[in-house]
Amino acid sequence: MGKKVAMIGAGSVVFCKLLMSDIMATPSLSGSEFALMSRTWPKLKNMEEFGRRMLKDNNVKGDVWATLDRREAIKGADFVVVMVQVGGVDAFEIDYKVPLKYGVDQCVGDTMGPGGIFRGLRTIPVLLEIARDMEESAHPGAIMLQYSNPMAINCLALGRETTVRFTGLCHGIQTTLQEIATWLGIPKEEIIYTCGGTNHMNWFLRLERDGKDLYPLLRKVLEKPGYYRSDKVRAELFRHFGYFMTETTGHMSEYVPWFRKNEKAKELYCDEPGFGGESGAYYNWCRTVSDKYAGRNMLDYESTKIEGRSVEYCSYIMEAVATGIPFRFMGNVRNDGYIANLPDGCCVEVPTFADATGLHPVSIGSLPPQCAALNRTQVNVHLLTAEAAISGDPEHIVHALAMDPLTGAVCTLKEIRDMAIEMLESQRKWLLQFEGKKISPRQIISIPQGTEAVKTEPDPAQAILKRFMKLAEQKLE
Repeated sequence: MGKKVAMIGAGSVVFCKLLMSDIMATPSLSGSEFALMSRTWPKLKNMEEFGRRMLKDNNVKGDVWATLDRREAIKGADFVVVMVQVGGVDAFEIDYKVPLKYGVDQCVGDTMGPGGIFRGLRTIPVLLEIARDMEESAHPGAIMLQYSNPMAINCLALGRETTVRFTGLCHGIQTTLQEIATWLGIPKEEIIYTCGGTNHMNWFLRLERDGKDLYPLLRKVLEKPGYYRSDKVRAELFRHFGYFMTETTGHMSEYVPWFRKNEKAKELYCDEPGFGGESGAYYNWCRTVSDKYAGRNMLDYESTKIEGRSVEYCSYIMEAVATGIPFRFMGNVRNDGYIANLPDGCCVEVPTFADATGLHPVSIGSLPPQCAALNRTQVNVHLLTAEAAISGDPEHIVHALAMDPLTGAVCTLKEIRDMAIEMLESQRKWLLQFEGKKISPRQIISIPQGTEAVKTEPDPAQAILKRFMKLAEQKLE
């Protein structure tokens, strides 16, 4: 029951290898054809050779071939797996270092904040081109499995501009569930849960074991210093908003205005190494790995042995479509009423079923009002970033940055505009939709000493203002 699987961005050798291994380990997908595509040859050729060795060494039927022609890879594909990172580590360096000059300190920088916004601006045009190729040449009903961040921004654009069947996939739910299970000392298989929200800010709305609510126990555990220290920001948000959510302290600290806006906040909440809040943790790791393996084939240090399937949803969705046996997962999809108190058309992450007829998101009703409010602070940025990427209007870059919670907590509007100008000029080679367009600067208006403010007469209709003025000026006996 082999399928044609187009892997776009297959130069991402480690992640491509992981997903291919999962698919090869799935008996119902035996005999699948892997069409690997990337923009340059060295890593792509290495991945092609490694994939063929995986088939041979594990006695798995199938075929692996590579091409620089994206349309050739997608032609006739049943599934298109997307894992692109436009601009690579060099663009990522700008995403991290330029905002840092303006006081915006990012730990991860791939979802919200200046890093997430500019990653979205670079990625959306490529995703829309992939979708158009699918519309024209993929197998009818083909499904895009989209892994590129910023997940919600990218999927919002896909839902707005294309007709392809797609879902965005993230492992935040699985990893968070494992953490909760570990903290509570309960096998994760025994936990019943329902989640809903936006990607990287998805709420555990239901958390039970044998019909018993686990939230009282989780609250008790996370009040203990050792547990609290392991994930300070999420624990603190949980204490104030009442629900636990996906993603680590390092991620979550960037999505809200309270934890990274000054040194005092960072010392209190973001003082753990790595994704515990460290400045530039993800960029520094990517740069270290990139430099370490420069000129080397990273796959030379990887084993071809397939040892089972990972927690990534990809192979399980393909299996469900191939066999018709439903599989439940958390999918990033266009919000067509699935979460009632988030805007229609935005991207939401909700329970979704895959089967032989495709993908079926589930309506979960309304989020608790405080959770929806926090999600909407993200959605504002998602909408404006997608608008900038699609329209090519650079002013919307400024608007998106201005509405970003962390950026707005740190910078003035002029600083935000200056940062947007610097980042756009630094990344033009990856942002062709803004060719020939610039962000107009705004100078500080200088007020000479002694200048008086122009006074205007109150509107006669504002009787209440006159009354207050009279009361304020009236002398009391």
